Amino acid sequence: MNWGATVRTILLCAILILLHYTLRPLLAWRASPDFLIIALLLVSVRVRPGFAAVFGLIIGLASDSLALSSFGAGALAMTLIGFGWSRLKAVFFADHVLLNGFFLFLGKWAYEVVMHIAERRMHGAELLMQILVWSSLSAAVTAVAGVLALMALRPVLETRGT
Repeated sequence: MNWGATVRTILLCAILILLHYTLRPLLAWRASPDFLIIALLLVSVRVRPGFAAVFGLIIGLASDSLALSSFGAGALAMTLIGFGWSRLKAVFFADHVLLNGFFLFLGKWAYEVVMHIAERRMHGAELLMQILVWSSLSAAVTAVAGVLALMALRPVLETRGT
């Protein structure tokens, strides 16, 4: 990745992180888009798995600092998602909108599953309902928001020929 692409990716991640902490609280939806996951997955497809895991750990610790009751669960989930997404890019290296949407859905849903299991606040039917209904709905909203963001930012993200 060249310096121009690196700077563009850093700026886009900063915008997505800013949206996560400004727009998401204003929406106040139960299943709101997770812009941190979108930023993590945006970076993970452009870097090596080790750096993607470290970036996921940093974002996870930053988000966990606001929820001290489950400190570490988000960091664990983001680290696993960042590493896994970076490894998957070698297998599925396609710039297809539906494939990106599917992986955004899968990444957010996997994050929610790891997060709720690691938190150990819910058990039984409540945990099952949260994972199958609310986590799936949140993953779908995140996938739609991520696809819209990627489509809107496609001219900025694409590499220009020299």
